Amino acid sequence: MSFFKKLKESISSKTETVTKQFRDGLEKTRKGFIEKVSDLVIRRKKIDEEFYEELEEILIGADVGVNTVMNLMDELRDEVRKRRIEDAADLQPVLSEKLMDLLRDDSSSELRSNPDGITVILFVGVNGVGKTTTIGKLAHRYKQEGKKVLLAAGDTFRAGAIEQLEVWGERVGVEVIKQQPGSDPAAVMFDAVQAAKQRQVDVLLCDTAGRLQNKTNLMEELNKIFRVIQREIPSAPHEVLMVLDATTGQNALSQAKLFGEKSGVTGLVLTKLDGTAKGGIVIAIRQELDLPVKLVGLGEKKEDLQPFDSEQFVHALFAGLIKEEETNAEA
Repeated sequence: MSFFKKLKESISSKTETVTKQFRDGLEKTRKGFIEKVSDLVIRRKKIDEEFYEELEEILIGADVGVNTVMNLMDELRDEVRKRRIEDAADLQPVLSEKLMDLLRDDSSSELRSNPDGITVILFVGVNGVGKTTTIGKLAHRYKQEGKKVLLAAGDTFRAGAIEQLEVWGERVGVEVIKQQPGSDPAAVMFDAVQAAKQRQVDVLLCDTAGRLQNKTNLMEELNKIFRVIQREIPSAPHEVLMVLDATTGQNALSQAKLFGEKSGVTGLVLTKLDGTAKGGIVIAIRQELDLPVKLVGLGEKKEDLQPFDSEQFVHALFAGLIKEEETNAEA
């Protein structure tokens, strides 16, 4: 059975709504990446050195990451030799299979939860990446699952951050625990944990500052927040999610490297994937950081935050080719 056919069968057991969200959300990447590969295959037909060079350029242009691309090209050359592939069109399923391997991850993309009480999730990341929006969308997701959710406005430094979280709280029907702008974030977290205990909440989602106005070190501030939360709920936080803006490509990768090493990040959220043609950054991040991508933002609506799924991702990218293969099989 061909790789595309296997992928289609695997996807068919998943909900059509989610499949459509991935397809729509990755449309720009599909056009900027896979359609260029298809065009190359039509133009070159034969696999030679020039074909490899062009393919390499397309992959680097989609932000797959230079190191990853070099390794991928070596693997493709090996496969071409082993399978004696001559026709460039026969390389497309091989490429999609390799991309899937690069995205696969042994650690689950499922968010960890606390089996014995309140699940605490902390969000970190620089300003402007879509942190507050992600928190709002995740609150909506948990509510849909029937969970009782509370939000903590721990970004007390950025102008408008508390109000922005309150707007999301109203939109999804979830209460926000806050203090005055400029107040101590750790004190907000203390209040939020107490409120979560009193109200017997299932999930507490905590916003944190992306940068600080004063000279206090951001990592010190985060450590203080950790200590306050852990004193009240020893197993918390159950996840520390770093939010990255996919449209910033390699810059997002550098942010994750800088931030991730020091702040105990357990997983990544990639926002605004629908706004970039460089969705290959997911592959680069997966390869260069030992951190799972847990959630992806595929659009503006509150339902458009989805758990990351490598099969859905690759299926969305190669949707056109899968359809083409089916049509040819029927003919």
